[in-house]
Amino acid sequence: MVIHYGYETLKLVNPVVTLGIFDGVHLGHRAIISRLLSCAEEIKGESVVITFDPHPRLVLDSKSGKPTFLSTMDEKEKLLAGTGIDHLVIIQFTAGFSRMTASDFVKNILADKIGTRRLIIGYDHHFGHGGTGDYYSIREYAGNMGIIVEQIKGLRSEGVVISSSEIREALINGNLDDANRWLGYNYSFRGIVVRGKKIGRKLGFPTANLEPGDKNKLIPSSGVYAVEVRAGEMTMPGMLSIGTNPTVNRESGVRSVEVHIFDFDGEIYGSELEIIFRRRLRDEKRFDTTDELVRQIRIDMDNALKALG
Repeated sequence: MVIHYGYETLKLVNPVVTLGIFDGVHLGHRAIISRLLSCAEEIKGESVVITFDPHPRLVLDSKSGKPTFLSTMDEKEKLLAGTGIDHLVIIQFTAGFSRMTASDFVKNILADKIGTRRLIIGYDHHFGHGGTGDYYSIREYAGNMGIIVEQIKGLRSEGVVISSSEIREALINGNLDDANRWLGYNYSFRGIVVRGKKIGRKLGFPTANLEPGDKNKLIPSSGVYAVEVRAGEMTMPGMLSIGTNPTVNRESGVRSVEVHIFDFDGEIYGSELEIIFRRRLRDEKRFDTTDELVRQIRIDMDNALKALG
């Protein structure tokens, strides 16, 4: 896969294009990309995915709170590379760019700059200023430019149309199994190990306190999780706690992320860890005594080891 930052110097052969945010590159996205690849093969062309950076919500909805996403741009690039596409075009999204109409985007970029032969879009895809470009208007604009447009139906799982928003909602509500199934892989995030209060060590279960590497990366709901921990070339089993630690920090209310790596006692302060979520074990709970907490942690460890196989 060749990555292009912008579209000014592209020289492509019979490009078949799809475009969107592709947050998480989930199974619904992969259904679109699968058709993109087969269509490119049919016309002996090249498969092209267009995406945008930063995420449009960071530009257009900056006053509505902190939006969170399933994938960083680096993660998105790696996930898309794994699909087998030929080209990834990353367009810088700005307030000025957001004012481009759908018809201008089709003519000036898809037709004139990229030379698109076919355009593959999802069932609910909109683009252009105010999201006014829907399937029917896009098909009309593109048809005038000699571009064939094909719309892909939404991919369903147990009655739910798989989408980035459904997956984000699942993670926020503690439905990790659904989220992982719809993603087609186990959700993960990266964080830097920072110094904490060493409460876990005092209890006999040393933990690494993590500061998420990207402030816009979604952190799942509070609770205890069975996880895999990647540090460099090593992958280790562990369990992760997300929450306010109500048993030992009763007045804090500050949400933290801590991971206990099984059978590991190395020095990892300042290191970057990747946390891969395998199973949600339980909700966060406040215990009356630290002895009760320790007993529950031992149960959590057993359950985590079973979940990790």
